[in-house]
Amino acid sequence: MSLRDEPPFRADHVGSLLRPEELLEARGRHAAGELDADGLREVEDASIEAVMRMQRDVGLRTVTDGEFRRTSWHMDFIYQLGGIDRTDEKLLVHFRNADGELDFESPAMSVHERVTLERTIFEPAFTFVRDHAAAGQTPKLTIPSPSMVHYRGGNSSIDHDVYPDIDAFWEDLTDAYNAQMRGVYELGCRYLQLDDTSLAYVNDPAQREHILEIGGDPEHLHEQYIANINRALGGRPDDLAVTTHMCRGNNQSMWAAEGGYDFVAEALFNDLEVDGFFLEYDDERSGTFEPLRFVPKGKLVVLGLVTTKRPELESKDLLKRRIDEASKFVDVDQLCLSPQCGFSSTVEGNKLTRDDQAAKLWLVVETAQEVWG
Repeated sequence: MSLRDEPPFRADHVGSLLRPEELLEARGRHAAGELDADGLREVEDASIEAVMRMQRDVGLRTVTDGEFRRTSWHMDFIYQLGGIDRTDEKLLVHFRNADGELDFESPAMSVHERVTLERTIFEPAFTFVRDHAAAGQTPKLTIPSPSMVHYRGGNSSIDHDVYPDIDAFWEDLTDAYNAQMRGVYELGCRYLQLDDTSLAYVNDPAQREHILEIGGDPEHLHEQYIANINRALGGRPDDLAVTTHMCRGNNQSMWAAEGGYDFVAEALFNDLEVDGFFLEYDDERSGTFEPLRFVPKGKLVVLGLVTTKRPELESKDLLKRRIDEASKFVDVDQLCLSPQCGFSSTVEGNKLTRDDQAAKLWLVVETAQEVWG
């Protein structure tokens, strides 16, 4: 066993990081018309350079911009696809944790024209990270998977006059994603992550009821999503590492779904053509490690054992014991370690401090070094 020289790394992280107060303040001033776009960008640039240094200082090989230029992990991307716009309608997502509940509203979306990629999305954001990465840092770009474009509203969000045949929608969407993949590769991206809540949500019976409500097939939707992600990745360059991250909701330390990976595991691990899977495993909501028995040789599992939802620091001994438990189902050399989700999937962030965040990332790095050398 040894530390890996290519992504996903033995010590890795999902992508989003807590925004500093000065950035939140600048975003507020920009929204109020008190700060122009150049002024906001200057604050963003300084904040991103600082958070890139933090990732280097804790020993991570992966580096992201913390998604500091986004409001949410997925909609900032989806709204930039041609043919898709936000609407005045609201989508309601119910989040909860041990301390309470939250009904979170976000704008709905409509597919009103054929889906296209008008330009490489997040090009300036990625090139900034690429150009400011230190030696030994591998820039990672995180984008929502194509599944998320459909799961937000289902077939009802797609104009039937534009797409009387849903297969034509998927063809255009996966073509757009394929062009995005090739575009970021040309920019120098060698580590691309597709974030996908749907493939975790469908393990929850309550979410499968939601799938019925939006006109889907709850028994087979995950298979359709897997096939279309593979289409989106068709012709992937050999030196482009692609991972997927699956969570059950992450908004201000709350979650939306629960259930182990049993329902999707066999199709997910065997059929999805990615190099690694970032999996939530920070509490009982994620089920057991048993579904990992379906992971074939050659694929990596990044165990999300360190929670981003609470500030309390996990014990290193506990993490090592859990890695050992997981290794009963998949070879330990196919395992890596990370936090269970991003620290700030939405601009508000989870309920912990940036010092807590750094401590958890330190813990991931130190534990990985002790386990894998």
